[in-house]
Amino acid sequence: MNRQQTRGVILLLVLIVALQFAFRNCEFHHTFTPVETALGYREMDSLRALVTALKKDTIYPFNPNFITDYKGFKLGLTPEQIDRLQAFRAQNRYVNSAQEFQQVTGVSDSVLAKIAPSFKFPDWVKNRKTTAYNYEYSSSKHFTKQDINTATAEALMKIYGIGEGFSNRILKYRDKLHGFTYIDQVAEVYGLDKEVYQRVAERFEVQTAPVIEKKNINALNMYELSKIPYVKYGEGKKIVGLRSELGAIKSFDDLLQIEGFDKERIARLQLYLYIE
Repeated sequence: MNRQQTRGVILLLVLIVALQFAFRNCEFHHTFTPVETALGYREMDSLRALVTALKKDTIYPFNPNFITDYKGFKLGLTPEQIDRLQAFRAQNRYVNSAQEFQQVTGVSDSVLAKIAPSFKFPDWVKNRKTTAYNYEYSSSKHFTKQDINTATAEALMKIYGIGEGFSNRILKYRDKLHGFTYIDQVAEVYGLDKEVYQRVAERFEVQTAPVIEKKNINALNMYELSKIPYVKYGEGKKIVGLRSELGAIKSFDDLLQIEGFDKERIARLQLYLYIE
């Protein structure tokens, strides 16, 4: 080995030692400690989870006339709402707008707002100038108000947001109350959105007061009390128990001693009960 080769070997050894020292002490090497590597993996996992969530929440364009049970469940529809749509389609009928979809299914405004932008209808549907339903809804405020106590299911289904299910539910609740005394009792129908109730109130009012035979709260047993509107299951027994404790119900305010009764409910009860 000549002098020049010897210098080359020495220089190479010095370079190797310098590189080893640098890798042990520089900040670059520090980034690969086990703890920070684990943190890096966690960050990557979080990013992957975020991407997966975004993909999951993405609703791709679809024709709402062909929603399956699984698709409807993913979109947030209830089984009852899916059944309404499928029953409608079984008649070889199609929804042609987001408004008609809500009318048929009875989905809430919040669910409709989420899924309607992804509705995809055939071009011939998009190019139509209007529909009979849209016209009727847009001009609904010009109609003379009808009597809610004589309203039919068909009349109720003309309201934007009410399908067959909700129309039948309103009529059943009307029968349970022996007729609506106030229009805002419609808002008590289970599952009915506030916005939909407001549309009902724009088109209907109480014109014919119901005929209700009031009963003496101190003369009814717990079974008879349980059949009174606004008295929930089991509360008839509590009323009888309170009556025994007090000797008799002397004021409707006595019912405030029972958990669940408030001024508003008691006011409704007075439509059906009196004190003697």
